Amino acid sequence: MKVIVGLGNPGPEYQNTRHNLGFLALDNLFPEAQYKEEKRFEALVAKYPEGLLVKPLTFMNNSGRAVRKVLDYYGLIPKNFGLLAKKDSDLSDVLVVIQDDLDLDFGVTKIAKDSGSAGHNGIKSIISHLKTQKITRVRLGVKNELFRNPIPADKFVLARFNAEEKSRLPEILSEIRKNL
Repeated sequence: MKVIVGLGNPGPEYQNTRHNLGFLALDNLFPEAQYKEEKRFEALVAKYPEGLLVKPLTFMNNSGRAVRKVLDYYGLIPKNFGLLAKKDSDLSDVLVVIQDDLDLDFGVTKIAKDSGSAGHNGIKSIISHLKTQKITRVRLGVKNELFRNPIPADKFVLARFNAEEKSRLPEILSEIRKNL
């Protein structure tokens, strides 16, 4: 079973913002997905042929809490003595996290395995809750000229895509399907 998590924030005020690129990616890649709110996971969850699609409802900075609950429930986290999560477990074949990335230019996509958070709070939370950074991350670039001018990172990622970016998103997102 594979779990694909799209990172974002719940609520209409965050729709179509750069920080919700993970949610947008899941919607674009799996348009047929029927999400159901699963309170036990604090997430929206849908099935797809190889496993589950997950949109945490915990807000970005607490994404790890929802991801951990899903992986625990399905027995996907190796444990020490059947109790505690084994530190530094390799979950890269089980877990794929799709995230926005402020270090990459808009349209650039990189796949990372076994790498730190690079300051992304959603990834920090996941690494903290899973006790490993050995996960697969699909990093989707969001940086543009506006960010290169002095604008705080939090304001930039919570802003909506401009018209040009919005028109390019479907093409960019369709390219990542082969990496899942």
